[in-house]
Amino acid sequence: MALPIVAIVGRPNVGKSSLLNCLVGRRIAIVDFVPGVTRDRVSAPLPIRADPNSSEERYVELVDTGGFGIADTDDLAEHVAGQIEYALCSASLILFIVDAREGITPLDKSVAERLRRSGKPVILVANKVDSPRTLTEMGEFARLGFGEPVAVSAAHRLGIEHLIDIISERVGQVAGQVDEPVMKLAIVGKRNVGKSTFINALAGEERVIVSEIPGTTRDSIDVRFEMDGKVFLAIDTAGVRKRSKIADDIEFYSRHRALRSIRRADVVGLMVDATVPVGRVEKQLAGYVAELFKPIVLIVNKWDLAADKASQDDYGNYLTKIMPWLDYAPIVFTTAISGGGVRETINLAMELFEQAGQRVSTAEINRIFEEIFSVNPPRSKRTGKPVKVYYATQIDTCPPTISAFVNDPEALDEPFRRHVIEQLRQRLPFQEIPIRLIFRPHHRKETKRANSV
Repeated sequence: MALPIVAIVGRPNVGKSSLLNCLVGRRIAIVDFVPGVTRDRVSAPLPIRADPNSSEERYVELVDTGGFGIADTDDLAEHVAGQIEYALCSASLILFIVDAREGITPLDKSVAERLRRSGKPVILVANKVDSPRTLTEMGEFARLGFGEPVAVSAAHRLGIEHLIDIISERVGQVAGQVDEPVMKLAIVGKRNVGKSTFINALAGEERVIVSEIPGTTRDSIDVRFEMDGKVFLAIDTAGVRKRSKIADDIEFYSRHRALRSIRRADVVGLMVDATVPVGRVEKQLAGYVAELFKPIVLIVNKWDLAADKASQDDYGNYLTKIMPWLDYAPIVFTTAISGGGVRETINLAMELFEQAGQRVSTAEINRIFEEIFSVNPPRSKRTGKPVKVYYATQIDTCPPTISAFVNDPEALDEPFRRHVIEQLRQRLPFQEIPIRLIFRPHHRKETKRANSV
């Protein structure tokens, strides 16, 4: 069952994004002094108490929106307004945010009029109540027609618990449970490759703004969707570009959140534009994903515009040449604007996620290591003798992590380590995902103890 939506609305720069972050207890939305940073609907589940006599937590979906009446620098004001209207229409409750320090403005009055026409229940919230003097000057906000405001300070977490209690009273009876997604998929890439179009195809609605203007998406947007009875979480990220070209703090935080999305994802979809060459940004992102040992799908989008110029095999060979360290990663060709290849991408990502969660018996791993090291093993620089593996085992999943105890780890150079990983990938059920391999010095007593378990 979909969670009831609590929409945060108001004019620009009253602290809507700060309030969302404060309520959910983590930095979800980008906060900046520049008005109009938020464009898309940024959401997160908010735990509330549906029954005051019960300790059970239930949830609502808290949704941050762009500012009413914003003059967007990229001419996206109409798109931002559309996202706000969608949030209002789907909301069960609206938090109308005003700035307690500035008092009522003409734009506040316009917002109030729009909310009255919606017919939705509204909680008036006066933010930035950071001093007793500000508190005494709040009476005028009752003229907006929604009663006395709830006083809060998102910057200092003042009044937040009281606000949550009021939200619980209003929507507690229809609050729901949050189904944990079976997989989290982050879609990353440079600007204007079609990430938001792809996410909207998954969601079945314009969940995020799509525009030909590069850099439209700023926040990382979590979008829950269902497929074949399973709940998934897709993360739309801001388009990344070279660090030298980052223009302001907003772009800096957008990049930071994109990288954080990679870290918290189970699988990463690196999207490239089939109509332009792969550049430094894609290589940097691919390198970062590889460093984290994240399963990765290479998504070649806009394939409908390039299919007559190259075959899929040719393009796959091109990607392998450009990013050889991801030669194991599967490739999917998509046309996100029509939904082509979108379902296949999710199915493929799920296969990778399942691979990453598998375990292999210690006996099987030791047998494979014995076979690998029986053919031309490296020799110890100290003794001149062949390097010997005494014991190997899988110690973790996601990523599959294999630890091997040898008599001289320093004798195993990087090319040989890559050779071992390639052999493991061919013989174990980890054909399309990264493997973390750790060589440790052999200690006879520890090995005997491990073998006796």
